[in-house]
Amino acid sequence: MSKYNDYIYDTIVSASPRVAEILGNEMDRQEENCELIASENFVSDAVLAAVGSCFTNKYAEGYPTNRYSGREGRYYGGTQNVDELEEYCCNKWREVFNTDYHVNVQPHSGSQANFAAYMSVLEPGDTILSMSLENGAHLTHGSSVNFSGKLFNMVFYDVDSNGFIDYFDLAQKIAIYNPKLVLAGASAYPRIIDFKKIKELIDGVSDKYGIATPYFMVDMSHIAGLVAVGDHPSPFGLADIITTTTHKTLRGPRGGLIFCKPELAKKVDGAVFPGSQGGPLEHVIAGKAISAEEACTPEYKEYIHQVVRNCKAMCNKFIELGYDITTGGTDNHLFLLDFSKTHPNLTGKMVQDELDKHHITLNKNCVPNEKRSPVQASGVRIGTAAETTRGHKEQYFIDKAVEIDNIISHL
Repeated sequence: MSKYNDYIYDTIVSASPRVAEILGNEMDRQEENCELIASENFVSDAVLAAVGSCFTNKYAEGYPTNRYSGREGRYYGGTQNVDELEEYCCNKWREVFNTDYHVNVQPHSGSQANFAAYMSVLEPGDTILSMSLENGAHLTHGSSVNFSGKLFNMVFYDVDSNGFIDYFDLAQKIAIYNPKLVLAGASAYPRIIDFKKIKELIDGVSDKYGIATPYFMVDMSHIAGLVAVGDHPSPFGLADIITTTTHKTLRGPRGGLIFCKPELAKKVDGAVFPGSQGGPLEHVIAGKAISAEEACTPEYKEYIHQVVRNCKAMCNKFIELGYDITTGGTDNHLFLLDFSKTHPNLTGKMVQDELDKHHITLNKNCVPNEKRSPVQASGVRIGTAAETTRGHKEQYFIDKAVEIDNIISHL
């Protein structure tokens, strides 16, 4: 593990042996396990140090002075350093994505970024058109148990029989439901999302039927790292609002970002503070700034290229071994094994739990046309970002696929 983790442990053990024990167990688990959860990664020691820094002591409700959006000024004194930090962080993330979009770095998570993004342009009861959870979307994209499904009128576009986004269905539902916002993005979709096509459909259908043009929002949390280096088409210049987490493929601390076109800046900033959050976590913003710097390096670009190469190699090995892969392959950092046809007696939970015993960590996941509950699910999601951070290349992932197949064959 990292030297910084060792330092943290040594510091904590004298204050709380019990917390140190739990921390040590988690350090061991991360060290010993093969990490294949697509939404997890390993941050650098510099990011860990920033998140554990004295910035955690500082309260700073509000925004830096001279904020572009006009939402400016803090409600506390002593904020000159956090003002400088926050503006620097914003500028670095614009550099990562080569954009002039306004950016808010205060959201505590991707879910809170999505909530604030919705509330910046919508009223409760407005209609959102999105992908559904069982077809690969996130809870905050309209699940009935989530705030998004409770506050808004959610309608969903489908995937086709092979698991690909059905763009014809998306266009039809824009015409039928006249949504206030169209949302693209997913948590378990292994293919390229054609943002340009979606934008063209939004504009074309709106013009054809004389309806108000919906806002176009993209949640790129999973693919943000790929977008940053050009391995996935960018939503910038197309979407009105873009949200992302800063972990996953961006390899930063757990947190969120919101980008938007400049004309929406004041609405977005107001929806974050005071609309949905109080004081920002400045220690996490420090970690976000460092991870943005790391994402601007040639080493990071090569890292993302290797993530994709590793994912394709592992996915192809599972296909060779006779597994059913949602959409038949992958274009990004993740793929889904669908057991509903090849292993109908297995659930995703059974496979997840068994692999845990063998120090392989992944997560159960619903598949398109899911018949089981999300608690059991009919598939598992596999991602290669974390183990690629550890320096592994294609052969490691090919060998791991063979190992997983051997374990599954004994269930």
